[in-house]
Amino acid sequence: MDDKKELIIYETKQGLIEIQFDLDNETAWLSLDRIAELFQRDKSTISRHIKNIFEEDELDSSSVVANFATTATDGKIYQVDHYNLDMIISIGYRVNSAVATKFRKWATQTLKEYIIKGFVLNSERLKNPSGWDYFDELLEKIREIRASEKRFYQKVRDLFALSVDYKDDLKTSNDFFAEVQNKLLHAVCGNTAAELIVNRSDAEKPNMNLTNWKGSKVRKGDVVIAKNYLTQDEIKELDSLVVMFLDYAENQAKRRRQLKISDWKEKINNFITFNDYELLTGKGSISHDKAKNIAEGRYDKFDSTRKTQEAIEADKQDIKELEEIEVKMLENKKVPPIG
Repeated sequence: MDDKKELIIYETKQGLIEIQFDLDNETAWLSLDRIAELFQRDKSTISRHIKNIFEEDELDSSSVVANFATTATDGKIYQVDHYNLDMIISIGYRVNSAVATKFRKWATQTLKEYIIKGFVLNSERLKNPSGWDYFDELLEKIREIRASEKRFYQKVRDLFALSVDYKDDLKTSNDFFAEVQNKLLHAVCGNTAAELIVNRSDAEKPNMNLTNWKGSKVRKGDVVIAKNYLTQDEIKELDSLVVMFLDYAENQAKRRRQLKISDWKEKINNFITFNDYELLTGKGSISHDKAKNIAEGRYDKFDSTRKTQEAIEADKQDIKELEEIEVKMLENKKVPPIG
């Protein structure tokens, strides 16, 4: 049995849920490991659902389970139970994960179309039965990110969003992105985002020591953004790390391997240590809220000094303009010499 058969649940650029799979005799066969991988849950959870499905007589084990010879990572051949498409679908309706939610959306839209029309057509597959697929689309998206003019952080976020188990509105995904940001910053400048803000913001220095900000002058919102304190050399280093992420993602797509948040967690650490950077092992010594309060307090002092200086400069300019007007008035009052 070829246990590398593809069954992939993903979201298209149009926001539609699609499922791509290889069939043997009009069904798909996946091992417990592959089903757990598909729905992004541990094997014990999948096993529990399978047990319940049989106990509730939802499916008959004799028709949905088959034993196939499978080559393991140690090179040996083992007899392993595989479950067909009926079981995979039943598990998809029970398991709780971001991927399973996508599956249920797909199943609902497919069933709705069938109920209304009496049939379901995959127009893209009919137009191109052996061509463009999930991995072609993934590769195209990765190359679009590489070619974009976005800064490194946005490229990283866009790249992680391609993961099959990524969901942008989940707190875990946002926390993961914040964790990656801190690891990258710590690798390049030895500080987390919060530490960088506290260690580099300075009310006594021009522009509060920022190297980048929006608009014509520094505002309060600028001083709580860590990347605004980075030097050009540090930005170049961060860009080089992001290029490694893009290279890895593109290689995975070419090898027809899905991108997963769980894989990125391991790879981020590998990229950092392989390049001899120090790896951040905790969350840092300063919280985001504390850094924000400190930076905003320093900004208030900086802004007060700036306003005082601006007022002094404005007074100087007013005096200068008045003096110029006085000189012109005196010149106009002069009597022309008699020739």
